Amino acid sequence: MKTLTIFANATITFGLISILCLIIVHISNPNIRPSYRMVSEYALGKNKWLLTLFFLCWGLCSISSGLLLWDIVTSIWAKLGVVLLFISGLGAVMGGIFNIQHKLHGLSFAIGVPFLPIAALLISYHLIGKPEWQNYGSSLLFSTHAVWISLILMAITMFLFFSTLKSAGIQYGPDSPPLKVLPEGVIGLNGWANRLLVLAYIAYPIVTTKIFLTIINFKN
Repeated sequence: MKTLTIFANATITFGLISILCLIIVHISNPNIRPSYRMVSEYALGKNKWLLTLFFLCWGLCSISSGLLLWDIVTSIWAKLGVVLLFISGLGAVMGGIFNIQHKLHGLSFAIGVPFLPIAALLISYHLIGKPEWQNYGSSLLFSTHAVWISLILMAITMFLFFSTLKSAGIQYGPDSPPLKVLPEGVIGLNGWANRLLVLAYIAYPIVTTKIFLTIINFKN
């Protein structure tokens, strides 16, 4: 139990440090518009080491949460969910090592983002079947569904962004320089959706861990 408590405290600590770094990097780069610029684009601004620390702590938050949950879940499907949670954390760590200017940043996204919604659903619906977790089902499921909803919102807003860019006659691709100003007629909400996704992805392991700590404190 002592080891699990260490993993739990590490999950919360890494998650809070990650969020703090994200807040500071926003404050130090007011010229980067959050409405349509991705979080990863702060690597092009000031204090990019904070962005690296943000990604690393985000990944470590998920990884330590996975190490905690591995000994809590008991079904094969839930174990698979923990593995996917761990992989998602590795993707976030890679996002810190390989920033937006690196060719492997896209791979980092592909590893870190798509797997967490599946992981959260597999883990959470298993946990709420356990008697000691049932009282916290609403909080757990809220954080779980926030993950996949945030991913869908980001996909929708990214589609709107690129489709309205095309309608405005603007050619924009992976090698294009960042837009300093949002062109007229272009819908730029993808940045906000990206930040919502980040918060949902960090909140899920924190919420799950806080519930675990509440349960063990109640038992003691």
